[in-house]
Amino acid sequence: MPRRPLSSYHPALYAARVAQRQAFRRLRWSFGAERFAGTGQAEALPHKVYRHQSKLRRLYTDDPQEALWQDNKVHNHALAIPHLDGVLIRPGQTFSFWRLVGRPSEARGFREGMELHLGRARGGIGGGLCQMSNLIHWLALHSPLQVTQRASHSFDPFPDQGRVIPYGTGAALFYNYIDLWLYNPTETTFQLRLWLTETLINGALRAEAALPHRYHIYEKNGRFTREGGTWFRHNEIWRDTVLKGESPDRLASKRLYTNRVRVLYEPSGAE
Repeated sequence: MPRRPLSSYHPALYAARVAQRQAFRRLRWSFGAERFAGTGQAEALPHKVYRHQSKLRRLYTDDPQEALWQDNKVHNHALAIPHLDGVLIRPGQTFSFWRLVGRPSEARGFREGMELHLGRARGGIGGGLCQMSNLIHWLALHSPLQVTQRASHSFDPFPDQGRVIPYGTGAALFYNYIDLWLYNPTETTFQLRLWLTETLINGALRAEAALPHRYHIYEKNGRFTREGGTWFRHNEIWRDTVLKGESPDRLASKRLYTNRVRVLYEPSGAE
């Protein structure tokens, strides 16, 4: 049986461990080997790499607290987007979600939204921003950008509701050390665009030069299993790299992630 970390035995130990990891992350931002993206521009780069949109509000129950969390999530998105929209990821630079957005505090106007923590859904200031990191991660998977830091969600709290992308492609957040980092290994500058409409959060990745490849992300071996009294969800996330052209050639297939997470609901149709 694996040993429990010391920070799990008392809230004070946990808080001290969080503060330590946050301090280490700030030091790395300042003195690490990475060159971080930090500037942007309002004018869009000329070439679209990929675009996606996600429904802003998803209500799984009729609980008024959940509805409030959903509204606050939209508010949090609106506060975070100006720090991300238009950012340029130049050759050799790394995009860090938290380095650009900063701490989501009440003093900055962020509200309590839903966050996933230690196996349950709870309220937290800035909650819901992981929907934005999920979107950015999905855009990056359709590009040559390399995902150098990304944490998956450790459990699946709600059944699928209008899902259009494979489960297990999300990017969890917790300020500031559970982050999404994207490294640009190419000679081309990329640009992130984000905006809200009444019902959707929209994102696009653009580039200063046309790219020779496109990418297809898909799921394999998706299934639910029951182990004792607990359900688990499994799948694999794969990516095909395709050379653009009149007769496109598939150049490579690569397994990106293998997922196995605890499920907090009864899977529909599962045996």
